[in-house]
Parts: sequence; structure tokens; C-alpha cells
Amino acid sequence: MLRDYLPAIVFLILGTAVGSLFATLNLIVGRRAPNRSKVEPYECGLPSEVQRGFRFGISFYLVAMLFILFDIEVIFLFPIAVQLRAFGTFAMSETAVFVVLLMIGFVYVWRRGALEWK
Repeated sequence: MLRDYLPAIVFLILGTAVGSLFATLNLIVGRRAPNRSKVEPYECGLPSEVQRGFRFGISFYLVAMLFILFDIEVIFLFPIAVQLRAFGTFAMSETAVFVVLLMIGFVYVWRRGALEWK
């Protein structure tokens, strides 16, 4: 029984040991010289021009939530697409209803102007 788990246990022990070793070496050897350029926000290879007091508009959060909502709903289609023959025509009809409801929600959000960037 232990022989089956031995490679995984050795892998976990070695991974923990190497990670701890590198973290300790970083604390001992690494330089700590914070300056202005190190504490500024840095994104996508260019310095950020966003100030600390900057607030995103509500449309940014609305578009982000809608993306997450529609993205997660589409993930529910994957298991049915993989095993469609095993589920049969009932699953196909339920999937069609789901997609129609998803499209109705998308058209509603689109017509309300929630996808317009202001």
C-alpha cells in the first residue's frame, strides 16, 4: 500500500524542500532596496498611468460581470457536447432551450446598452 504512494510522497517532500530552500535563500541573499520605480504599478510591460485615487466606472464592472455570467453558462454546454449520444434527444432539447434563454438574456442586455463602453 505504501509502495503505491511512495513516489507521490517523495515528490511532495522534495518539492517542499526545494521551495523552502529557495525562499530561505531569497530572504538571506536577496537585496532589499525599495525605490520609487519598484513600488509603482507595472502592467503589460509599460508603467501604469493610473493614479491611486482612480476609480473605474460602473460600466467596467457591469461588462466584467456579464462576461463571467455568460462564460460560466456556456461551460455548462461542454459535458452535453462531449456525451450527446449518451444523453439522447432529451438533452438536445434541453440544450436548445438553454441556448434560447441564453440568447434572450444576451439580446436583453445588449438592447439595454449594458455592453456599450462609456
